[in-house]
Amino acid sequence: MNWIHRFTNRTRNKEEKHKESLTPEEKSSIKDLEKRLCYSFRDKSLLLRAITHPSLGEDNRGTEDNQRLEFLGDSILGAILAERLFQLFPDDNEGILTQGKSVLARGDYLAGLARRLGIHKAIRMSKSEIRDKGNERNSTLEDAMEAVVAAVYLDGGMRVTRKTVLNWYGDMEKTLASAIDDYNPKGRLQELSQALHGPDQIRYVVEKESGPAHQKHYTISVRVSNRRRGTGSGKSKKEAEEEAARKALRSFSRKPSRRKKGTRKTNRRNKNNL
Repeated sequence: MNWIHRFTNRTRNKEEKHKESLTPEEKSSIKDLEKRLCYSFRDKSLLLRAITHPSLGEDNRGTEDNQRLEFLGDSILGAILAERLFQLFPDDNEGILTQGKSVLARGDYLAGLARRLGIHKAIRMSKSEIRDKGNERNSTLEDAMEAVVAAVYLDGGMRVTRKTVLNWYGDMEKTLASAIDDYNPKGRLQELSQALHGPDQIRYVVEKESGPAHQKHYTISVRVSNRRRGTGSGKSKKEAEEEAARKALRSFSRKPSRRKKGTRKTNRRNKNNL
């Protein structure tokens, strides 16, 4: 791990040279976010950078974004989760532990965690991204979540980061059990569709593709029996398809609204939703 320490020491020095001055609005946003994170930063500029989307450079040239922090945070988070699972499940083999870690560190789970912590409310983005609700995008929130982990690490060290991150995850056994239920949505949607409509009734359609070749972003919808049941977005087609499948599963699980007396048409419409 010596290379990580050398890397973070250089990063710390760079952070000191490039601290950004905060506006009153940013100070208020940072303060509220710190409360939700249950961590108070000594260096507020670290958290500010962690919630800065690359697009902000379009409006403010020279602004440092969260991509370097995201790179570091990915490794730190993986180490924390691996250590906790290793301690929690002493009888499980490497394959099971690896699957557990991948479930808890996957993009859509991190995006959900970011939403629960209110990170989406504090994301700094370009005006065009804000108009397009880019702060709600899974890929944006995944990057910001990992960047926040790195910011805590650089600010407080590994022991503090471990405690803070595990506090966000809560009861790890319950969290993992719940996360596994949400795992492999495409496979579960395939099984459900086959049971209801027969084979070959699912089709994924690319609705939108944007960004340069090295940083593509996809919006994909899923159609079940020729009916659109969900739409997802992500940095890869797989990520977007999984989000779309997850939304489709939720649409199947919703209970039909209760029919009022004499509304036979409503009953027929609800029956078609199954």
